[in-house]
Amino acid sequence: MIVTIVADFIRILGTVLTILIIVRAILSWFAPAGGEVMRVLVDVTEPILAPIRRLLPPIGGLDLSPILALVAINVVQQLLLSLLPVS
Repeated sequence: MIVTIVADFIRILGTVLTILIIVRAILSWFAPAGGEVMRVLVDVTEPILAPIRRLLPPIGGLDLSPILALVAINVVQQLLLSLLPVS
């Protein structure tokens, strides 16, 4: 039972982070940088995106860190789930 709870938590966390990063990327094109929603999205997603951005600076003005973050979240999620014992 605890394994199922941990697996569900990992899946939910991965899904929420994915949604937040996608919403932030979309809103960054349209919403003002100072908006309350954008500020919350930045607070939540910047710890994930900032280290990637340091390794992969924008190419031609295009920030690719959200794409790499989505891939990394998926890989880490699958790795963690594969480490859980099958019940």
